[in-house]
Order: sequence, then structure tokens, then C-alpha cells
Amino acid sequence: MAKKEMEEVTEKTMAKGGLLVKLYFDMHSNTQEELQPIMADLINNKLLKSKGVVYCYGGIDEPVKSGDVYSTSAIVTALVENLEALVGVVFSFAPVAIELIKPSGQYILKQTDLQSLMLTLSDISLSYSSYILQKTLTPEDYEKVKGEMKLRQDVGKRLMEKKKDEPEQ
Repeated sequence: MAKKEMEEVTEKTMAKGGLLVKLYFDMHSNTQEELQPIMADLINNKLLKSKGVVYCYGGIDEPVKSGDVYSTSAIVTALVENLEALVGVVFSFAPVAIELIKPSGQYILKQTDLQSLMLTLSDISLSYSSYILQKTLTPEDYEKVKGEMKLRQDVGKRLMEKKKDEPEQ
């Protein structure tokens, strides 16, 4: 993408609630050769293809040895469609730091966007809880809890649909 095209895409996305951020990643391995390809895959194939990511680019540092382990880091500039997309990126990829570049002033969040963000956070929480429970419970107990969690999720979705049908106050 050419610089002028990136600027246009950035401005259009920002006008619709987008966020331009720097994401800082680190990675460690016993093998030096695998670090940069894994980090490149994270940026080019996973982060770039994540829901709500418009574009991302960055540089990967050369691996350095510290004790018995090699480490590398990357600074990635990313444009995301909205706060919900940024939350998804943060939970999915766990950067070690995040720097908000734009907007530099206030960020206005509509009520519907905030509700959507809260549902996304609830879904993420449910996924993490499910993963932890799956690893710690017996298969029988996990299946029981999984069914209860599914019912809870369905009730939440129905309540949100019901709320959408109600007239605004």
C-alpha cells in the first residue's frame, strides 16, 4: 500500500471510530532460527487477518541470546476499525505494551458500540473460562459446565435481541 493510500485509508477509518496504535511484542525460544519466522507469521498471517484490523506493518529485531534462551521483539503499527477490534487483538495476541497514536484527543463511543464491546468481552471471558475449565475438570464435569455456559450465552443473546427490539428512550 502506497503512503498516500495508507493516509487516506487511515483518515477514513479514523472518521468512523478507528484507532491507530503501536503494539509491542516479544517472543522467546531455545532456537534462534525459528524466532523471526514465527514473529513474521504472527504479524503477516494472524494479526493482519484478524477481525477489524485494517492494516499493520512493523519491524522485527534480530534475535539476541540471554542465558540459554533467544529472544526477539517487534514494534507493529496497526490500524483497527474500532475499540472492539483493538480489544480482540489485545486478548488474542497479548502484546507486552500498547501505545495509542490516534486519536490524540477524545474518543467518542456510541452506546451500541459500548454494548457490542461488552458482549465481545463477555465472549472472550467465556472462552478463557471454558479453556481453563477444560484443562482442570474431569471430562464429565466439563461437559456439564459447558452445557450451562452455552445456556448462559444463549440467554444473553436473546436478551440483547429483545433489547434491540425495544424503542429507544
